[in-house]
Amino acid sequence: MLKGGYSGKILKVNLSNEKVDVVNTENYFDVNLLIGGKGLAAYTLWKELKQGVDPLSEGNILVFATGPLTGTLCPGTRICIAAKSPLTGLFCDSYVGGHLGAEIKMAGYDAIIICGKSEKPAYIWIQDEHIEICDANHLWGLDTFRTEEAIRKERNDRNIRVACIGPAGEKLVRFAHVNVDRYRQAGRGGLGAVMGSKKLKALAVKGTGAISIYNVKDFLEKAKEAHKAVLKNETARARKRWGTARTIVFTADQDLLPTRNFKEATFEEAENLSAEILEKRFWIKHKACHSCPINCGKLGVVRSGKYAGTIVEGIEYETLALIGANCGIGNYEAVAYANLLCDMLGLDTISTGNVIAFAMECYEKGIFTEKETEGLKLNFGNEEAAIRLIEKIAKREGLGDLLAEGVKRVSEKLDAECKRFAMQVKGLELPGYDMRASPGMALAYITADRGGCHTRAWPISYEISGKAPDGTIIERYSTEKRAHIVKEQQDRNAACDTLVACWFLKTAVGNERYVGMLNAATGMEFTVEEFLAVGERIWNLVRLFNIREGLRKEDENLPDRAFEDPIPSGIAVGQKLERSQLEHILREYYAIRGWDENGVPTEEKIRQLKLNSLVS
Repeated sequence: MLKGGYSGKILKVNLSNEKVDVVNTENYFDVNLLIGGKGLAAYTLWKELKQGVDPLSEGNILVFATGPLTGTLCPGTRICIAAKSPLTGLFCDSYVGGHLGAEIKMAGYDAIIICGKSEKPAYIWIQDEHIEICDANHLWGLDTFRTEEAIRKERNDRNIRVACIGPAGEKLVRFAHVNVDRYRQAGRGGLGAVMGSKKLKALAVKGTGAISIYNVKDFLEKAKEAHKAVLKNETARARKRWGTARTIVFTADQDLLPTRNFKEATFEEAENLSAEILEKRFWIKHKACHSCPINCGKLGVVRSGKYAGTIVEGIEYETLALIGANCGIGNYEAVAYANLLCDMLGLDTISTGNVIAFAMECYEKGIFTEKETEGLKLNFGNEEAAIRLIEKIAKREGLGDLLAEGVKRVSEKLDAECKRFAMQVKGLELPGYDMRASPGMALAYITADRGGCHTRAWPISYEISGKAPDGTIIERYSTEKRAHIVKEQQDRNAACDTLVACWFLKTAVGNERYVGMLNAATGMEFTVEEFLAVGERIWNLVRLFNIREGLRKEDENLPDRAFEDPIPSGIAVGQKLERSQLEHILREYYAIRGWDENGVPTEEKIRQLKLNSLVS
C-alpha cells in the first residue's frame, strides 16, 4: 500500500469516445521497480501502445507523468510528457518545469494518460475530481500565449496551469512542442504534433488538494538540506545568475559551438550572444519553477530597434546556439524575437535552428534556389529570412511545408549530398555541442534513447577537465573510458527523471539526498545503488520499446560531416571522428550494458534487472 508521495490515482482519458477512467496507481505499475516519471511513461507505452503505430494516428498515446517528489519541497521538480515521436518513430520523453506537475499532483493524479482522437478541437479541463472534455473550436488557430489566456479567462482563474499547442502542433509539424506556463516548453521530439493529431488543443488543470508525505519531519529536514546544498554549489550559483546562456562562450572557446550548420565549431560573434550582454541589456527579472531556489529563468525585453517590445524568457543556451550561431546570427535581439515566435507558434528551438541552418546550407550550395524559397535569400546570417522561415514552417507554407518534416526526412527527399550535412541522429536534430571535439558526446548522441540528445549524458565536463569520474587522467580526444562514463550518466539521469528532478540541480542535490527525500516522502527504503538500478532498468525498458518499434544497430550513427569534415579552426582545428573509433566505443558500450553485438539486451540482463515481469 502506498504510504506517501503518490496521489494514488492515474487518470485515463479516451478522446475518441470521451470515456474517462481513474485507476489505482499501485495496481497500474510497480512503483518499487519504476518509481514514476520516466519509468511510468515508458511502462505505459510498452504496455498499451500497439507495435508499429503511426505516431500521428489516434493509436498513439500521450502521457503526462509526475514522480513521487513532484509538487513537494524537493528543489526543482518537473513533469515528464511522453509519446511515440512523430520525428523519430521512437520513444520520446520531454521534460518541462513550471508548475504543471505540481498542479496535477494537487488535483489528485500521478499521471494523465490520453489516447484516441477527438472529432473536433477539444481541450481537457481537470479540477480535482471533475474532468471535462471541452469544445476548443474557438481556440484552434490561436498561438500558445493567447490559448493559455483564453482558457484562464474562460474559467475565471488566473492560477490555472495550462499545457497547450500553437499552430505548429495543429499543422502537425514534426518538431512542434508543448507549451506550459507561457514560457516553458516540452520541446523535443514533436509531442505538440501528437496533441495536434488528436485534435487536443490544451490540457488545463486546477488542483486544490494536498500531497501526502510519509515522514513529514524527516522529509522537511532532507529537503532543507537539499536546498542548502543547491545554494552552496558553485555551478548552481552561476546558473542562478546567468541561466544557461553563459555556456555560449564556453562552447565557443572549446570548439564545441555548432556554427553555420556544424561546418565550424566556434562563432566569431559568440560574445554578442553572451550572458554578460544579456544581463546588461536584456534581462529584467528572474523566474523560478515550483519549489526551486535557483530562479534560473530570465525574463528579458528588447528595449530598442526593430525588435523592440519583444518579451521572452531566456534566451536559453540551446536557442542561442542553434538559432544564433548555427544560423550565423550574432544579434541577440533577433534571436530573442525568433525565440518568442517559436514559443508562440509552438516550435522546438533546437530543431528549428537546425532545420533553418540546413536550409541555409542547401541554399548556399544551390540545392534550394529562390524559386523554392519564394524569394528568401537564405544566406547564413540573414536574420530576417530566418524569422520569415520560422513562420512558414509553423504554418506549413511553401518551403516551410517541406522543412516541417525535419532534416532527416527532408534530406532523404533531396540530393544525396544533403544527407551528409543533415545534422541529426535517429531523426532528432542535434543540440548545441559539436561531437567532433568530444568523442564522449558522439557516443552519447548515438546511444541516446530519444535520438541525438544532450540530456541523457554530458561527458564533456570530464573531457575538458581531463579527469574521469574515478579521478584517473583521460585525454580529451581519445575514446578511453567514454563508454563507462556515458553508461553511468545515462542510468543516473534516467533514475532522476523518475522523480522527476531538474537536470540543472542533479549534481548539486546528489544521489544520497534524492534517495533520502524519496524514502522520507514515500516510506520506501531505497539505497543509492537500488535507486541507480531503477535508472538502468528504465533505460533497458526504453531500449526494448525502441527495438520493438524498429531501431537497429545501423541507426546508431552520425552524419558524414562528423567523419569527413575536420574542424576548420580554433583549439580543436583538424579534429574529426574516425568511423572505426566510434564503432569501437559503441561495441564497448554494448558490452558494458550487457547487450549483444546488435545492441539488444540479453535475456540474462533482462532477468538481472527484473524486467521479465514487466515485458513478458
